[in-house]
Amino acid sequence: MRWLLFGALIGLLIVYPSLVTLVAAVVVALLSKPVPVAFALGLIAGVRLRRSRRWTA
Repeated sequence: MRWLLFGALIGLLIVYPSLVTLVAAVVVALLSKPVPVAFALGLIAGVRLRRSRRWTA
């Protein structure tokens, strides 16, 4: 699914080159806010974190 969305975005950017500025503006606007970026990175790290199933001291 991720690759389909990525391919669709690349296809749109090839067909409509003026969308590059819009996509760049959206990415910059999202990355300029540190709290949502940190939250998203924390979610990604939490999903990928391997936890032991039993209690260890």
